[in-house]
Amino acid sequence: MAGYTLKTEDGRLEALRRMLTVREFDTTAGEYFADGEIPGFVHLYIGEEAVGVGTCAALESDDYIASTHRGHGHCIAKGLDPKYMMAELFGKRDGYCNGKGGSMHIADVDAGMLGANGIVGAGPPLAAGTALSIDYQDRNQVALGFLGDGAVAQGQVHEAVNLASTWNLPAIFLIENNQYGEATPVEKQHNVDNLSDTAHAYDIPGVTVDGMDITAVAEAVEEARKRARNGDGPTFIEAETYRYRGHYEGDEQPYRDSEEIERWKDNDCIEIFKERLINRGELTEDEFEEMRIEVKETIQNAIQFAQDADLPAPEEAYEDMFAEPVPEIEQFAIQSCADGGTPGGDSR
Repeated sequence: MAGYTLKTEDGRLEALRRMLTVREFDTTAGEYFADGEIPGFVHLYIGEEAVGVGTCAALESDDYIASTHRGHGHCIAKGLDPKYMMAELFGKRDGYCNGKGGSMHIADVDAGMLGANGIVGAGPPLAAGTALSIDYQDRNQVALGFLGDGAVAQGQVHEAVNLASTWNLPAIFLIENNQYGEATPVEKQHNVDNLSDTAHAYDIPGVTVDGMDITAVAEAVEEARKRARNGDGPTFIEAETYRYRGHYEGDEQPYRDSEEIERWKDNDCIEIFKERLINRGELTEDEFEEMRIEVKETIQNAIQFAQDADLPAPEEAYEDMFAEPVPEIEQFAIQSCADGGTPGGDSR
């Protein structure tokens, strides 16, 4: 599995650590964004940690995931290093995409993370295409595409699911139903009780699980993976969860009240799993606090790494655009140097 599995004690403890890491990473990212140190936008995953971590705990390390605009949790769940992620958020050269992608475009194909994506519903087509490649090359892998509740209404999602089901591709489509598509409640977006009912149109299984329960998520994904690898095609999974923060940082959230948020926090996924491990005799409160302290230190080290890293030079904006050098692009880079940039250097 992707470095951990819920079937062993060590794996369960690692899953808890990853959920804590996701929460601490995004809590800290929100603070530095508010202070103006992180450019662009950030969409935080706080509250949804059980979905990303439970999903990746049920996948093999060489399986692929395609993410959403709210992808920090998916990255950490898949094993990406928080320091290179944070550097990417800060726009630094040492980030996963050399500071060019920012929060919504972190990717590491070698780790099976095909990328976060600012396009709503972009994950399923990427997953379907990757699953086609897996099938064509007869590899023992699957590709999983995350999407939000709002993305279920996007045309490209249905195109991807239709092709995957028609061709029995080794794909999984996982809806993170956090109850709101931006500011629109899910019941005002769709005319079905469960979003997983959409699967019936494609004659594939549709499953709805408690997205605040990491075990329920992992079990559903594990079953879907078995089905995909047996040549029986994709599964549509809906994980009902909740984002504690706004759609984006700075969202004033006039569409919901604090009482609703607090009700969901009473069912917090980290607290549920922590108590489950304590009851199993696999964790103590003191050990949990030690884990929390270690995670905080990891994220603070990531912040320091990001702050100390160099910004990319202006002409580096023209790198990684084409597999082969393009004269026009090279000329743009040369002109950028002439306008004040320094090839390979720090232009600050």
